[in-house]
Amino acid sequence: MRRTATPTIRAAAPGDRTRIDALLAANALPLDGLPDTLDGFVVAEDGDALVGVAGLEPCGDDALLRSVAVDATRRAQGLVGALVARVIADAEHRGIRALYLLTTTAERWFRAFGFTTLTRDVVPDAVRATAEFREVCPASATVMMRPLTARTDRTA
Repeated sequence: MRRTATPTIRAAAPGDRTRIDALLAANALPLDGLPDTLDGFVVAEDGDALVGVAGLEPCGDDALLRSVAVDATRRAQGLVGALVARVIADAEHRGIRALYLLTTTAERWFRAFGFTTLTRDVVPDAVRATAEFREVCPASATVMMRPLTARTDRTA
């Protein structure tokens, strides 16, 4: 495999689905509830290898940040942060009001990105209706939210 100094982050394409599924499975993340379309998902490529993924699942004015994973060989190199920052920027460009997520292991990490903990009962109905909330993540998962500032310069 050809390796580059800095992976390229780009919008996911339909042809990435098999590699995304494999990366999520390797990171013990569920495939259940993954949207049929990859609209809102971004991937990181290192040469010809897909080494990272993060997804934005729009839910009306809000969205769910989901399926954040990086290949074990690329951890602790800032790639997860770059993927999350890209999804946050994409959500702001789409005019999303707030991002929500569920985590069982990374609450402290997401706090560094401005996410705060909240209870499930205050999450908007459209977000709670996602498969991720209804059936995929355990009830013990921590719910977090980050308000966004919608950008008016949609060309950036």
